[in-house]
Amino acid sequence: MGTGKRGLMATAVAVVCAVTVLAAPGTAFANPTPSPTPAAGQALAPAKDLEAVRKKLDKLYRAAARATDEYNAADEKADKQSTQVVELAKKIVKGQEKLRKLKDRAGAAAAAQYRGGGLPPEAHLVLSDDPQDFLDGAGRVREGHHATKGLLGELTRTQQDLEQYAKDASAQLKKLEAGRKAKAAAQKKIEKQIAQAEKLESALQKEEQERLAELEKEAANKAQTAWLDSGILEEINGKASEQGKKAVKYATAQIGKPYQWGAEGPRTYDCSGLTSQAWMSAGRGIPRTSQEQWKQLRHIDVQDMRPGDLIIYFADASHVAMYIGDGAIVHAPRPGRTVTIAGAGSMPILGVVRPDAGTGADTGTN
Repeated sequence: MGTGKRGLMATAVAVVCAVTVLAAPGTAFANPTPSPTPAAGQALAPAKDLEAVRKKLDKLYRAAARATDEYNAADEKADKQSTQVVELAKKIVKGQEKLRKLKDRAGAAAAAQYRGGGLPPEAHLVLSDDPQDFLDGAGRVREGHHATKGLLGELTRTQQDLEQYAKDASAQLKKLEAGRKAKAAAQKKIEKQIAQAEKLESALQKEEQERLAELEKEAANKAQTAWLDSGILEEINGKASEQGKKAVKYATAQIGKPYQWGAEGPRTYDCSGLTSQAWMSAGRGIPRTSQEQWKQLRHIDVQDMRPGDLIIYFADASHVAMYIGDGAIVHAPRPGRTVTIAGAGSMPILGVVRPDAGTGADTGTN
């Protein structure tokens, strides 16, 4: 939340109380380089042990990704609730000013009656000797009654509005506090998972870390090759929309920038931060998290996808990437990695969504 927004919230609370060139599909992600040969005399972990480490790391980073989605969702809610609290605070300030003016008017009416000797208008009317004065006075009395009744009614309504605004603001502040706790809990989960992963990696020798990186590439290449061997790429020939081209241009321009959970750029990104900002640059606002992108955007068959569409990964929709064509994606992978290009089939695909406006998006259907 920006400094200006924090200032508004403080007031509200006080009132209330470089595009990368791709190799040909099928070769770009299918031929890992040989693993480095360990130096003589070093006892390195067997390949099967390193494979177990790879799977463990994958599990930890996946858990961190899920927690990151929780954090981002809580952050988005907190942002909306903060805005609502600020708006309610503005209404309360305006309502208090209106109430003050109405009370001043009521006080002036009471003072006028006092200056008239304390007699009600009806009494002055009865004491009049002039018939015309009587008729004119009767009209003024009726007008006065209506005005007084209207003033009292407006006073009552304004007081009721203020009470309701105060209740609403109090409820929003409670939600905001609950959201802050949810964010803090998600942050702890993220930091715990990442710390465990970093500790696991740091315990490896340099050669083991290099071999581990190769194992990660091999696993991704194997999945990509299997995906390409299915013949799916022959069916995917959709062309990007104008908005899709802009989104792809933005996303690929971020290649090489570090992953950072909860980040939306411009220096660092998490997976959904990259995709949401890319589409915002194209003039289309979409949900902040990968899970909400999956829930709210229009679902597209994989064979019908085109550059700019978003591919949602894993059964829990915990990762998202942007399809850029030729069987490739651009994405922010995980902590310790940078925004990069990878094979679209290098991870288990849950489905594809299309953010383009005016194409039946936002249906919420699966």
